[in-house]
Amino acid sequence: ESELFGYEEGSFTGAKKGGKKGLFEFAHTGTIFLDEIGDMPFDLQAQLLRVLQEKEIRRVGSTSTIPVDVRIIAATNRDLRTLVKEGKFRTDLYYRLNVLPLELPGLDERREDILPLFYDIRNDEGYSFELDREARACIMSHNYEGNVRELHNCVEYLGSLEQDLVRYEDLPSYM
Repeated sequence: ESELFGYEEGSFTGAKKGGKKGLFEFAHTGTIFLDEIGDMPFDLQAQLLRVLQEKEIRRVGSTSTIPVDVRIIAATNRDLRTLVKEGKFRTDLYYRLNVLPLELPGLDERREDILPLFYDIRNDEGYSFELDREARACIMSHNYEGNVRELHNCVEYLGSLEQDLVRYEDLPSYM
């Protein structure tokens, strides 16, 4: 809560002198990305709804409001409709966030993207290793339940081996 909305000086133990701006204040007239929105606590959802409806925030420990103009992009791997039906996600917030829904298929549904993503991640992380034919085939056929995060983890694991050529037997055991 204090990260998103900020806080006033003395509002809790460890609060900085002078208080602190929250992410919504920093994003004023811009965009904020909220990842894993489906895991947001129910009470925090009500405060997020206030930002969307009233275009204002209230810092922790404050009685005054601060106007904010932000665009929110939210992501989740959970089924928000199911969470709404189970009473774990606010219906009104769901409809406020669901203005332009984009559904991205997992890596299992777009296998042609696996190797290009793998090599982009490898290059971004500063690695230069190559994959032998068997390792490449295994990486292409693996079921990525963790999606791109799992693929990223795999690249980091292989990069930590500090080998020029990665063979099938070098791959993580879960693969």
